[in-house]
Amino acid sequence: MNASIEGEQAPAPGSRRPGGRTARTRAAVRDAVLTGLAEHGYPALTVEYVAEHSGVHKTTLYRRWGSLEGLVADALDLAGDDSWTPPDTGSLDGDLRALAREVVDAFADPAAAAAPTAFVGAAFQSERAAEALRAFYTERFTRCEAVVERASARGEVPAGTDAGAVVRAVSAPLFLRLFVTREPLDTATADQAAGATLAAVTAGAFVRRPETGQDPAAEE
Repeated sequence: MNASIEGEQAPAPGSRRPGGRTARTRAAVRDAVLTGLAEHGYPALTVEYVAEHSGVHKTTLYRRWGSLEGLVADALDLAGDDSWTPPDTGSLDGDLRALAREVVDAFADPAAAAAPTAFVGAAFQSERAAEALRAFYTERFTRCEAVVERASARGEVPAGTDAGAVVRAVSAPLFLRLFVTREPLDTATADQAAGATLAAVTAGAFVRRPETGQDPAAEE
């Protein structure tokens, strides 16, 4: 099918991955959005900026993406279109530490951290950007659940452990420092977050409880 790119609508985040000319255009627009977010942040980003830096006419951008919010949401959707897989060190302790250290490494370089930081800022100002950010992290955390599933197969975690809750817990204190308290991150902080999560897992803090409305202790 050789439909004109100007006549197509941008696919919703998480839907089909177009190929050919459409894919090249989406990639150019996504790169322009990321550059603009990194250089100026969401409040100062404009459709005109994206048009100039992507080489895609402003009219086409409005026709396909509808608005600046649509551009940001689609760029974040493409940002998760990669082949990243969670670490597999052979133990839950090693995997959690590796996950935590990846977060630290990802934000260690201010230039590299500028775009993802801007995405988080955009999510506070645009509901569509917030939805895209939630979708991105939901998909990323789903991939990370493999580390808990492997640990369960090895007998390292209690039966019924909530894998999604575990992988969110290891990164939560790191994102708190990054985006709330603005405290520095280092390897020691990453290891501390991983160690605290592992201790909670071992203690059964992440075991799913039956929703009976009763005190779990009363059922034992």
